[in-house]
Parts: sequence; C-alpha cells; structure tokens
Amino acid sequence: MASPTNFLLHAFLWLGLATTAFSLSPKFYDRVCPQALPAINGIVKAAVHREPRMGASLLRLHFHDCFVNGCDGSLLLDSTPAFETEKNARGNLNSIRGFEVVDQIKAEVDRVCGRPTISCADILAVAARDSVVALGGPTWRVRLGRRDSTTASRALADSVLPSASMDLPALIDNFKKQGLNQRDLVALSGGHTLGLSRCSIFRNRIYNATNIDPAFAKQRRATCPRTGENTNMAPFDPTPAKFDTAYFNNLVKQRGLLTSDQALFNGGSTDKLVKTYSLNPDVFWSDFGKSMIKMGNIKPLTGKRGQIRVNCRKAN
Repeated sequence: MASPTNFLLHAFLWLGLATTAFSLSPKFYDRVCPQALPAINGIVKAAVHREPRMGASLLRLHFHDCFVNGCDGSLLLDSTPAFETEKNARGNLNSIRGFEVVDQIKAEVDRVCGRPTISCADILAVAARDSVVALGGPTWRVRLGRRDSTTASRALADSVLPSASMDLPALIDNFKKQGLNQRDLVALSGGHTLGLSRCSIFRNRIYNATNIDPAFAKQRRATCPRTGENTNMAPFDPTPAKFDTAYFNNLVKQRGLLTSDQALFNGGSTDKLVKTYSLNPDVFWSDFGKSMIKMGNIKPLTGKRGQIRVNCRKAN
C-alpha cells in the first residue's frame, strides 16, 4: 500500500504536469519547432517594411480575435453552411485586413516545422508582437500553446467588439467582461498609435463633438466631408507608422480621432493614466506588454480542445 507521503508526492507531480500541459508558455514550441518564431518574425518584418500600415492591421487581428470567445483564431475562418464568418461583423467588415500575410506565415511555419505545428491563434499573437517591435515599439514574451476553434460567430462579434462611438463607462464595461481592467483599457487603446481609420467611422465626431480641438476638426474635415468619401483614411495620430506616445499626446490636446479615443481623456477616471502615458513612454511600453499578455490569455483552447488548423481559413 502506498504511503500518504508517496501519494501526496504523486498528486503534486500530476498537478504540475497538468498545469504545464494546459497553460500557455513562451517556451511551448522551443523543442517541437524552434525555427517557428524566427520564421514568423521574418515574414512580419518584410510585410511591415513593404506596407507599414500592415503592422497595425496584424495587431488588430489579434485584438478582434481575442475579444470574440477568446484567442482561438475564429476571426480567420471563412463562412460555411454552419456559420457566418466574423469578418462580416460590424466592427470588422471592410476594415479588418492582413489575412494574406497570415496565410503566408502559416505556409512558411508549417514548411520549416515539417508539419502543421503552430496554431493560427498563436500565429496571430506572435505576429501582433512582432508588428509592434517592427514599428519601434516594445517587446514581450508571448505565451503560446493556444489551439484553433472549429467554428465562429458573427452574432457574438457584433455584440462584444467595442464600438468607436462608446463612451468611457461603456468601454470600461466592455473590457471588464473580458477580464480586463481600466489600466488594460487605456494601455491597449494605445495600439491606436499605429494605423488609420475610415471617414465613415470618425465623421460624427469631427462634425458634432464639443470636446474636440477646432483646428484638428477642421483638418480632418478637409478629407472627410459630411457626405460621401466614406473610405477616405486618416491617421489616429501624427506618426501612424511609429509605435510611440503621440496617440496619448493627441488625447490631452482633444485631438482623439474616435469618440472612444477621446473618451479616455474627458474628465473621467482614466484621465490621469492618459497623462502619465503621454509623459512617460517607458510606463506605457511596460503596461502595453503586460496588457497584451493578459489579453492573449482570454479563454484559450488548450490541451485536446480545438485543433491545429492546416488552413487558417477553414477547420480541418
């Protein structure tokens, strides 16, 4: 008969193994395919070099994937008779992009690994980090080991993705439902230091808002008339291809492009943190990395749940 001491020892060993097997780790692929992460990095750097805006697009893919039922690659799935793609959701349609780069990454990592080894969900997480680094931003240790979903939900995407028209209480509530706090909200919103937005998304703010710098509103109206030209683009801040604190500097000057941007600095509970980030890039960089890791840990499929897709656009 096993002694109580041996029983407890085996129990702790089993618990340790279970925790290792079903939690994310930066070292998840170190043994099975050490070439994988360098392969992802090479393709991301080349894509961002060709088109700097792609960095913002790849970052956004990870964000919009994680907010809809967790970081499971569901955003990448095309429609089937069983479900409509999340690409058609209000917050994604004619806006989300970068799928061809993801396809390219998937093909290359499967080639260097010799078989489908890395999930599409993990590719999104690593590509987001590598995009930020490629545009001069911070790095962080991406936790890996996610598996891919076999289904998607446009309806859920419509209901949970944050809207550009949200005020601060709505944003706080939206992020809280994902297990993210106010600090995460402000730090992750700082991702808008990269990229562009369409006229149709920010038109209402530049013509109707009262908490907006008049000179900034006039500048944006020059390329975004009251009607038409919906697809004309404008940057979130003056340096859309550089990961910096210009986004927060803009908010302090009432030059936030979206209603949801300026909501972070509008006399509310997040004003102090916006000011801190605008004055202390190192604090923003540190918090951004921490919040990206936290967001990347939203409801991942691990262990035997989900699958490793062969094609990121369809389930096996």
